[in-house]
Amino acid sequence: MALIANFVRQDKERFSVHDPIDAQVSSFQAPHGRIVQIDTFGRGTRENPGKISQTIQLDKTSGEELFRILQAEFDLI
Repeated sequence: MALIANFVRQDKERFSVHDPIDAQVSSFQAPHGRIVQIDTFGRGTRENPGKISQTIQLDKTSGEELFRILQAEFDLI
Protein backbone atom coordinates (compact mmCIF):
# COMPACT_ATOMS: atom_id res chain seq x y z
CA MET A 1 0.00 0.00 0.00
CA ALA A 2 1.31 3.44 -0.81
CA LEU A 3 0.19 7.04 -0.34
CA ILE A 4 1.49 8.83 -3.43
CA ALA A 5 3.44 11.95 -2.48
CA ASN A 6 4.09 13.20 -6.02
CA PHE A 7 4.35 12.07 -9.61
CA VAL A 8 7.67 12.12 -11.48
CA ARG A 9 7.55 12.11 -15.28
CA GLN A 10 9.64 9.36 -16.86
CA ASP A 11 9.72 8.78 -20.59
CA LYS A 12 10.31 5.15 -21.49
CA GLU A 13 11.34 3.49 -24.72
CA ARG A 14 9.25 0.33 -24.39
CA PHE A 15 5.60 0.01 -23.41
CA SER A 16 3.07 -2.80 -23.30
CA VAL A 17 -0.66 -2.76 -22.68
CA HIS A 18 -1.58 -4.86 -19.66
CA ASP A 19 -4.59 -7.13 -19.30
CA PRO A 20 -7.75 -5.39 -18.06
CA ILE A 21 -8.59 -5.90 -14.39
CA ASP A 22 -11.17 -4.59 -11.94
CA ALA A 23 -10.52 -1.88 -9.38
CA GLN A 24 -12.46 -0.64 -6.39
CA VAL A 25 -12.44 3.01 -5.34
CA SER A 26 -13.19 4.15 -1.81
CA SER A 27 -12.51 7.25 0.25
CA PHE A 28 -12.19 8.08 3.90
CA GLN A 29 -11.33 10.94 6.21
CA ALA A 30 -7.81 10.75 7.64
CA PRO A 31 -6.31 13.03 10.31
CA HIS A 32 -4.60 15.20 7.66
CA GLY A 33 -7.47 15.23 5.12
CA ARG A 34 -9.52 13.10 2.77
CA ILE A 35 -7.90 10.07 1.11
CA VAL A 36 -9.04 8.31 -2.07
CA GLN A 37 -7.97 4.68 -2.21
CA ILE A 38 -7.82 2.50 -5.32
CA ASP A 39 -7.54 -1.26 -4.86
CA THR A 40 -6.69 -3.37 -7.91
CA PHE A 41 -7.31 -7.08 -8.29
CA GLY A 42 -5.35 -9.69 -10.19
CA ARG A 43 -6.51 -11.41 -13.33
CA GLY A 44 -9.06 -14.19 -13.03
CA THR A 45 -6.35 -16.71 -13.85
CA ARG A 46 -4.35 -15.85 -10.73
CA GLU A 47 -4.03 -18.32 -7.91
CA ASN A 48 -6.19 -16.03 -5.71
CA PRO A 49 -8.21 -14.03 -8.26
CA GLY A 50 -10.30 -12.11 -5.69
CA LYS A 51 -7.31 -10.97 -3.65
CA ILE A 52 -6.24 -7.32 -3.72
CA SER A 53 -3.12 -7.01 -5.84
CA GLN A 54 -2.15 -3.37 -5.24
CA THR A 55 -3.48 -0.41 -3.28
CA ILE A 56 -2.67 3.21 -3.95
CA GLN A 57 -3.86 6.22 -2.00
CA LEU A 58 -4.16 9.85 -3.08
CA ASP A 59 -4.52 12.87 -0.84
CA LYS A 60 -5.81 16.20 -2.14
CA THR A 61 -2.40 17.33 -3.39
CA SER A 62 -1.56 14.14 -5.30
CA GLY A 63 -5.15 13.89 -6.54
CA GLU A 64 -4.94 17.39 -8.01
CA GLU A 65 -1.62 16.54 -9.61
CA LEU A 66 -3.01 13.34 -11.16
CA PHE A 67 -6.04 15.31 -12.37
CA ARG A 68 -3.76 17.79 -14.19
CA ILE A 69 -1.79 14.92 -15.74
CA LEU A 70 -4.99 13.24 -16.99
CA GLN A 71 -6.28 16.54 -18.39
CA ALA A 72 -3.06 17.04 -20.36
CA GLU A 73 -2.61 13.46 -21.56
CA PHE A 74 -6.23 12.93 -22.67
CA ASP A 75 -6.97 16.53 -23.73
CA LEU A 76 -9.74 16.80 -21.14
CA ILE A 77 -11.48 20.04 -20.30
